[in-house]
Amino acid sequence: MLAAVRQGAIVAGVVAATVLMLPGAAFAHGVGGSSETVGGFVWLGTKHMLAGWDHLLFVGGVLLLAGKIRRAAKLISLFAVGHSITLFTATVADWHVNPVLVDVVVALSLVFVGVVGLRGRPKNWTWFAAAVLAFGLIHGLGLATRLQDVGLPSDGLIPRVLAFNLGVEIGQLIAAVAMFMLGDVLRHYLPRLRDVRLSHAALIAAGAVAATVLLVTSGPDALRPVQAATGPASNCEVRNRTETFPAGNAHPVKDFFEPGETVPATSFGHVIGDGYVIVTYRPDLPAEQLAQVRTFVTDPTAGRVVGGSATDQSEAVKAVHAYQTIACDTVDVDAVRQFTQDWFADPRSKPAE
Repeated sequence: MLAAVRQGAIVAGVVAATVLMLPGAAFAHGVGGSSETVGGFVWLGTKHMLAGWDHLLFVGGVLLLAGKIRRAAKLISLFAVGHSITLFTATVADWHVNPVLVDVVVALSLVFVGVVGLRGRPKNWTWFAAAVLAFGLIHGLGLATRLQDVGLPSDGLIPRVLAFNLGVEIGQLIAAVAMFMLGDVLRHYLPRLRDVRLSHAALIAAGAVAATVLLVTSGPDALRPVQAATGPASNCEVRNRTETFPAGNAHPVKDFFEPGETVPATSFGHVIGDGYVIVTYRPDLPAEQLAQVRTFVTDPTAGRVVGGSATDQSEAVKAVHAYQTIACDTVDVDAVRQFTQDWFADPRSKPAE
């Protein structure tokens, strides 16, 4: 079985390293869409894991190193425990960690497994098991950042997180079986793939390319957890997003909602996972300032922007995307526009296919 997994891991690693050369590919496994039901979150978790090439290659690399089914089961169980702990804790506690930094560490975990594999199987498995658990905790933070993009309701939060985690484990099992079947076929037609060094080299290549793409395309600012004000005299502050929106499955019927109109919070929760920027404003804004916000949101050149009033908001205007928020004490459309443009230039803003 493990020999067959090796063949699948080799091909998957080479394909991943090649695909990652394309702009934005390193961010291409976000959670697309949303759901209002617990069962729907099982599907979201399964779909995410099946598209999560980095998680799957790590699992494949651990399987290759294990050498024995029993040892492999123990190591993968440790990995599952690790990512389940941080997925649940970070989501329920509403932690907002730097997603780029997490993704870089996840990519480097592939390099780690590949290097260990090239050096030969560990003689003492205790330290390697501890490393697998530690990387599981990091992978779980990555899963949490994707799940938070969806928008989770406060009512029924825990069942949805548990359902998503169940879906992740189902997806991981499906992918492992598929990897085994693919490898079993390929080893009969491509005997050169039987060299285990190729699989470890492929893992190193995939991880190194992914980490490089993430760092280069994100830029240095993406590694900062919190930004200060947008300028010397700005009344706006950019920070990690703490706002949440209830889950939904439809887009808003229009871009801008006037004061007094019902804001479709579930629709906002749906589109934030598709890379939209959500603008909220105090309903008691003076007419001139309200007109500025309306003009910005409805401007076709603004991009994927929707907006509406927020009665419980103290700031004059806020704009939110999947990872950050800009909050302004007075209406500063120029600052909000710059915040929006910076987000749309980020590969993470591209909707999941």
